[in-house]
Amino acid sequence: MQIPLYSVRSPVDAEEFFTVLNGRTAACASISGGVDAVAEQVAAILEQVRSRGLEAVLEYTRRFDAPEFREEQFAPDEEALDRAVSAVSACDLAVIRRAWENIRSFHENDKEQSRFETRPEGGIVGRLVRPVDRAGLYVPGGKGGETPLVSSLLMGAAPALAAGVPEIAVLSPPRRDGSVNPHIAAAARMIGLKEIYAAGSAWAVAALAYGAGPLRAVDVVAGPGNIHVSAAKHLLRGRIGVDMVAGPSEICIVTDASAPPAWIAADMLAQAEHDEMASAVLICTEDATAQAVRSELERRCAQAARRDTARASLARFGAIVRVPDTETAAALVNRIAPEHLELVVSDPWSLLHQIRNAGAIFLGRYSAEVFGDYCAGPNHVLPTMGTARFSSGLSVSTFCKRSSLLALNRAFAAEFARDTAALARLEGLEAHAQAALCRLEDN
Repeated sequence: MQIPLYSVRSPVDAEEFFTVLNGRTAACASISGGVDAVAEQVAAILEQVRSRGLEAVLEYTRRFDAPEFREEQFAPDEEALDRAVSAVSACDLAVIRRAWENIRSFHENDKEQSRFETRPEGGIVGRLVRPVDRAGLYVPGGKGGETPLVSSLLMGAAPALAAGVPEIAVLSPPRRDGSVNPHIAAAARMIGLKEIYAAGSAWAVAALAYGAGPLRAVDVVAGPGNIHVSAAKHLLRGRIGVDMVAGPSEICIVTDASAPPAWIAADMLAQAEHDEMASAVLICTEDATAQAVRSELERRCAQAARRDTARASLARFGAIVRVPDTETAAALVNRIAPEHLELVVSDPWSLLHQIRNAGAIFLGRYSAEVFGDYCAGPNHVLPTMGTARFSSGLSVSTFCKRSSLLALNRAFAAEFARDTAALARLEGLEAHAQAALCRLEDN
């Protein structure tokens, strides 16, 4: 495996590098947007769940996840959940609890407030911020439901709970025997979630959107998933709110001579092992550091458990880009708009003000991206494929709706009725004009 090397004198000089990244973005958009070959298949699944409800969910679950899946396993009772939780070690529970405290605390401080202001002409205007009534959290289960993404549950639950969502349903694929993964059950119980269902893939998202048996439809669905989950979320937008339709993971690292090459290589490999379409890019001001990181990546890849995936990712969508200075590095970062950005330079805070586009920013050598994945606090559900130029990660606002409020009085109407009528008439809407002017009549 040889990760590509580029030498860039200025952002204009980087077209070869951006041709590779743009090709990846187009490919990822096809996958995550549900517009490729799975769209028709997923649309059929959604229709089956819409028309047949739980019956369809059970059929798909038996076909793909648990051949002997029983109806009562779809919504495990207290006894079944107790058995699952008892299988989790005290050590694992302690780790989950420590991570949860950091994530919960961060999102509690992220709450939006309703606001009101009195107009000098008369009346009150404002904005009401309220949570949605029901939210659904999709939690991937990994192969056979045996490698659950507990962190995804924590990252979805924290902003939903901080927003004040009164009802939260958790769906995760069952294991081969039909049971919910113990770690998912334990984490949900720990943070106070009571609705837990065993279902995965597109039919799980459909069940959240349309309802299925004891599971009532939700307003917003959040959580990562495979191509079928992404396609389902894409097709159901409008019926439900979704957090985002994200592509494979990305990291961009900016370094200078102060960066430890072994640490940089470790962080790049951590992204590359996710997926063959993951992207790990190093932008470096020093030739010696660039070469040292490249050598370290070769060594670590040879020893990695997921070496084939990592090698494919690094060869196709990885890069080491040599630049003359950090100003050029920042300009490239803003064009990439990466999901994760590490600034591993001697003075990261002085570089921060030049960064405009990134999903999450990690400053300094100890701020490894993996800490953000699991336990630092900020959310790890972030925009990919360059969408950090205009969008943000999962947050409390994902689970809130905002209503404008107007409580106007006679004085306001007297002041603005004629202005309103004039603007309405500019647009050819006489009934609008009359609706304003009639407020001037003395009743």
